Amino acid sequence: MCGIVGYVGPQSALDVVMAGLKRLEYRGYDSAGVAVLADGGLATAKRAGKLVNLDKELSEHPLPAAVTGIGHTRWATHGGPTDANAHPHLDNAGRVAVVHNGIIENFAPLRAELAERGHELPSETDTEVVAHLLAEEYSGSADLAEAMRRVCGRLEGAFTLVAVHADAPDVVVGARRNSPLVVGVGEGEYFLASDVAAFIAHTRDAVELGQDQVVELRRDGVTVTAFDGTPADVRSYHVDWDASAAEKAGYASFMLKEIAEQPKAVADTLLGRIDGSGTLSLDELRIPPGVLREVDKVVVVACGTAFHAGLIAKYAIEHWTRIPCEVELASEFRYRDPILDQQTLVVAISQSGETMDTLMALRHAREQGARVLAICNTNGSTIPRESDAVLYTHAGPEVAVASTKAFLTQLVACYLVALYLGQVRGTKYGDEISDVVRDLSGISGAVERVLGTMDPVRELARSLAHKNTVLFLGRHVGHPVALEGALKLKELAYMHAEGFAAGELKHGPIALIEEDLPVVVVVPSPRGRSVLHDKIVSNIQEIRARGARTIVIAEEGDDAVAPYADHLVRVPATPTLLQPLVATVPLQVFACELATARGNEVDQPRNLAKSVTVE
Repeated sequence: MCGIVGYVGPQSALDVVMAGLKRLEYRGYDSAGVAVLADGGLATAKRAGKLVNLDKELSEHPLPAAVTGIGHTRWATHGGPTDANAHPHLDNAGRVAVVHNGIIENFAPLRAELAERGHELPSETDTEVVAHLLAEEYSGSADLAEAMRRVCGRLEGAFTLVAVHADAPDVVVGARRNSPLVVGVGEGEYFLASDVAAFIAHTRDAVELGQDQVVELRRDGVTVTAFDGTPADVRSYHVDWDASAAEKAGYASFMLKEIAEQPKAVADTLLGRIDGSGTLSLDELRIPPGVLREVDKVVVVACGTAFHAGLIAKYAIEHWTRIPCEVELASEFRYRDPILDQQTLVVAISQSGETMDTLMALRHAREQGARVLAICNTNGSTIPRESDAVLYTHAGPEVAVASTKAFLTQLVACYLVALYLGQVRGTKYGDEISDVVRDLSGISGAVERVLGTMDPVRELARSLAHKNTVLFLGRHVGHPVALEGALKLKELAYMHAEGFAAGELKHGPIALIEEDLPVVVVVPSPRGRSVLHDKIVSNIQEIRARGARTIVIAEEGDDAVAPYADHLVRVPATPTLLQPLVATVPLQVFACELATARGNEVDQPRNLAKSVTVE
């Protein structure tokens, strides 16, 4: 969750670190802090609240010039968001500074041991114990990387650690276990960060760190070892986007920019995956077709918005392949003793590739012998590395915490997986696959058309900013769309919002309907699911008869719903299974505009972080 930056090189370390933290603030914004090595000692500054508070502190009390430093933006776990709990944390002598992402599960007994040895630990955090342990280990070795390896051998949990020591003025060390950390490689300078966005303005060359590894950065190079001290193999890669892709480009928020980028993101995710004959070529999968033909069950594991993508994937996978598909919340998956074997394909969906719940679910699946396919937006992240295969989405950097373009590209990737399974198993003929591929290729333009008609949706959202509750209804693939619409409103507007399967309305939720209650209804195409269409029109009549305000999302040409819609939002006609790609967009715009009208910060909603790297 938290954002970490480290730097060694010729530039001002404080300038590099602060610029990196600004790019990582989406990962945590409860507090922020920096430490630099200067004049034979450590100089630090940290403040609770957003990064602007630290900026103000630094302008009033500047730190000395330095070329080595570390920084941190925090999403609070142990201890509230206070100045004392902000990172970096120091040892009692003020010689070691540590920043940390994750949770040290055994910090309580370690803290008790340190207290018995006379250490004073004034914060409420689990991180502070690491600074004190590092100080002890360094005193015996005078080697910061070796000290870090010894400390990591005593820690339990998921963590990324980055540290500096006043006695090693040109060294930054880092360690990772189940939490992201990447090295940026420049000319005579090196970077450490939770995300490549932190250093993308300086270099696009990166090195991914593996599990249980310690990295040492010096001006003359990088050394990576395992926790046991043995040399580690690492993989270098080049980032295929630049700093401008992570800027707002004139938009009021990253979320508005990312909503607008969805047509391109959808098109990019399809790029190179369809050959001239209209068949699929997914070279990244790395699972032999013969193995896929033996799959007798698909299980999708994901969290939050990615879980909703999985719910939609279930409809496509079962319809196109006739393989039973289960969709599981990754946070619950391994605790219910799921039934898996070598004929099970587990699809793990994660924007960041570091979602801890999803990572632990895929590890459990692999322990049971299942094959794992990752759908991910982040090259070099943990989930793709630990999966048997990966299908990368090409959404580009997504900075806003509430996901938009990552969701649409996850849907596209899910459709590609379902079609590819149908292709290799022979459950879909070539001309059928070509027809769906052609429809998918047209979706980018359809999303563009939706975005061009959103002014009435924005006006409607502003008019509802005073409301306390909004309900969402859908059927078939419209049900997960309703769930996603409700989630966006919760995340951004801090409103009570619920998504329901419209057929369940009469089984309880209709008791919630009251005068002028806004109810958003996602209507299936009358062409593809005419029976369901008729039934949902009846649902709309039922709620309107009880005084609700009906907000209806329906495809162009569907005139049957018009008499029952207080507000009618049109989307382009698409095949039934693909409708979520266009029907979701008005709900994203609606939530963003309503939250803005309520005065909320849409890019950084309260209590949330972009990458959830703790269970």
